[in-house]
Amino acid sequence: MEHGGRLVAKALKSRGVSHLFTLSGGHLFSIYDGCKAEGIEIVDVRHEQTAGFAAEGFAKATRRVGVAALTAGPGVTNGISAITGAQANCSPICVLGGRAPELRWGSGSLQEIDHLPFVAPLVKSAETVKETAAIAARTAAALDLAQSAPSGPTFVDYPLDIVFGEAEAEVPPVPTAPEPQPAAGVEEAAALLEEAERPAIMAGTGLYWGHGEAQLRALAERLGIPVFLNGLGRGCLPADHELAFSRARGAGLQGADVALVVGVPIDFRLGFGGSFGKETRLIRLDAAPNALSANRVPEIDLVGDVAATLAAIEATVGGKPGRTDDWLEQLRAVEAEKRAAERDELNDARAPLHPVRVYKELGEVLDRDAIVVGDGGDFVSYAGRFVDTYEPGCWMDPGPFGCLGAGPGQAIGAKLAHPERQVCLLLGDGAFGFAGIEFDTLARHGLPVVGVMGNNGIWALEHHPMKFLYGYSVAAELRPETPYEKAVEALGCEGVVVREPSELRPALERAFESGRPTLVNVLTDPEVVYPRKSNLA
Repeated sequence: MEHGGRLVAKALKSRGVSHLFTLSGGHLFSIYDGCKAEGIEIVDVRHEQTAGFAAEGFAKATRRVGVAALTAGPGVTNGISAITGAQANCSPICVLGGRAPELRWGSGSLQEIDHLPFVAPLVKSAETVKETAAIAARTAAALDLAQSAPSGPTFVDYPLDIVFGEAEAEVPPVPTAPEPQPAAGVEEAAALLEEAERPAIMAGTGLYWGHGEAQLRALAERLGIPVFLNGLGRGCLPADHELAFSRARGAGLQGADVALVVGVPIDFRLGFGGSFGKETRLIRLDAAPNALSANRVPEIDLVGDVAATLAAIEATVGGKPGRTDDWLEQLRAVEAEKRAAERDELNDARAPLHPVRVYKELGEVLDRDAIVVGDGGDFVSYAGRFVDTYEPGCWMDPGPFGCLGAGPGQAIGAKLAHPERQVCLLLGDGAFGFAGIEFDTLARHGLPVVGVMGNNGIWALEHHPMKFLYGYSVAAELRPETPYEKAVEALGCEGVVVREPSELRPALERAFESGRPTLVNVLTDPEVVYPRKSNLA
């Protein structure tokens, strides 16, 4: 006979879970006791949304299930944004919820609320376990489902009396994974790509979750296809590979006669389909069917295992050396021209700093396998353009749900997953307000994450468009030059302010060498307007 929390922990351990992210709550005590007994590290944060984001950061860094435990009622509701972000990112996380006791259900116990109706639309499964003997099996099933393709969040909660009760139960074995199967339509897709004179590949988060980076590279190299990456797809082809392009994306997607879209929704980031030329023939590949039927519909829709499908296409096509040489040279010329046009911004000597100057200096300090986490508006938008990624799992951002405050949690999860690597948290001064208190979590757990803040004293992605539309701005101003470095010092971290470009490189080097969580508060120019290109709606 073992108590329910021990059964939860045994299920977690059987699936290789090493960390539980949480904020202390009495409904979860038995789960904590079980995790302590099973050797699972309990990482407590300062807000439940951060526990969810940390679980997602761990999942993104490892491609394994990340687990968060949220106490009943407001604990679960506080985690809703993180769960929704994980849904949009197809991140395999499992959220364990506390729950008011079943014995007194309907009596008005503390934090009594049925979580399932509002959690269920956001997850692959949502369940309340009502028998202690069923805890191990139902927890294991939620973990397995989160990991299975298409991956995504799952939720299971445990009434207080059930999880503190005792029962005898075995954890079911890990199910045997089915043999990966390529999608139907491989031959048709291969024929289009093989005959294309101006092919392009646009790949993203689904490529990463599908472990398809090696197969993508093989296909691109066989046919000489330029590759553009976004989301977690960044780094699945190294930024310095001869077929990796970034600045020429507009020309590449508009000019392509055939485009293979791998693991990327054709959403606002791709102009709802308008980013491609009107005559471009689209091939979509992902583990799940296309959920965006109101947008441009692909000519061929491949639904199946991403890696197996890419391998099958590559095995089907016949390489024709030199077929795309002219096309590649055209895009390389565009890439070179765009990069040349950026030189002035990269070397801008103004103070407060231009955000692009920050990323120039940062790029010279980051290791090749550094994990970069973005949390902000204009500052992180610049990062998406200027930070190069060379390995899978090294770029994290909120994703299409766009929830600020995700950064500190994801950085916590990433650093625990890879303590030997640099983890750099990029955040705006606005984003700091959502989860800046988590620098306390970094200090308490000894996690030397380096935060780099672009501090311009405004909500820039709102301030400048509103000024353009109306001639004024409201609800978009923050206090100029707020000393956030002093705030993190009070929380037990290191802090430094940067006012001049010459101060930045030394500050970054000291931060990464210090072995302590640090915030480099860089004062940036509020008059710089980010050149937004994507439509939000």
